[in-house]
Amino acid sequence: MKVKRTIDDYRDIIDLPHHVSKTRAKMPLKDRAAQFAPFAAVVGHEAAIKETARYVDRKKELDEMEKSIIDEKLMEISSWLPDKREVEIVYFKPDKTKRGGEYVPKIGNVKKIDSYNMEIKFTDGFNIAIQDIYSINF
Repeated sequence: MKVKRTIDDYRDIIDLPHHVSKTRAKMPLKDRAAQFAPFAAVVGHEAAIKETARYVDRKKELDEMEKSIIDEKLMEISSWLPDKREVEIVYFKPDKTKRGGEYVPKIGNVKKIDSYNMEIKFTDGFNIAIQDIYSINF
């Protein structure tokens, strides 16, 4: 059973003077406020929730028509080499921590199409695996 208290229950102490210690210094307001600041009870929990909520795409499987279009465009790029023409290649970049990844555009000049390693090499040193290509635009 709860007991309801009133101001009359505290009449004997309500008018007493505020106690000030003679041996201890008064705590600065900044330090007093820090006592009530929030803290992370479970370290890393918030980061784990954000990582779980982060969206990643699944790698789309291209049909035969889409693959043949990419092959035609790769042959066209091969016919330009060693001339430097700018191309945009959208490719799938796998995520390092989760299953899936994202589609990223790369704009640059193709240096070489390496059919042995199945890569496109750019003049800036960047490489894209041919199997990760989603689209090519000139």
